[in-house]
Amino acid sequence: MSFNHAVVWLDQAEAHVIHFNRDAADTEVIKTTSQHQKAGVVSNNRAEEDTSHMCEIADTLVDAKQILIVGPGMEKLAFMRHLNHHHAATADKVVSVETVDHPNDAQLLSYARKYFVKSDQTH
Repeated sequence: MSFNHAVVWLDQAEAHVIHFNRDAADTEVIKTTSQHQKAGVVSNNRAEEDTSHMCEIADTLVDAKQILIVGPGMEKLAFMRHLNHHHAATADKVVSVETVDHPNDAQLLSYARKYFVKSDQTH
């Protein structure tokens, strides 16, 4: 089945990725290796964050035509920065980054479908 849209809800512990169209949806949950685990030390004595979970999330979005990124805190912005720096083609498909609290997957899917209908992008 072909899904044109994807919504990603993420916080520091996990990401919920839902690929969907008008009639169907497929959900995946990706856990972080640890909440902002530090990978090592860089030259200015600041620890470098482990972004492997962000790469895993980005990999799930390659086939999406339009992407909505949501979440309650700053993780959604960090993910968008990661996409811009490491996955530019995927970043170009992001239509918006929105603040959304902690919905269950059904609520998240409903929110995303309404978003794309409102912006007239549900084809």
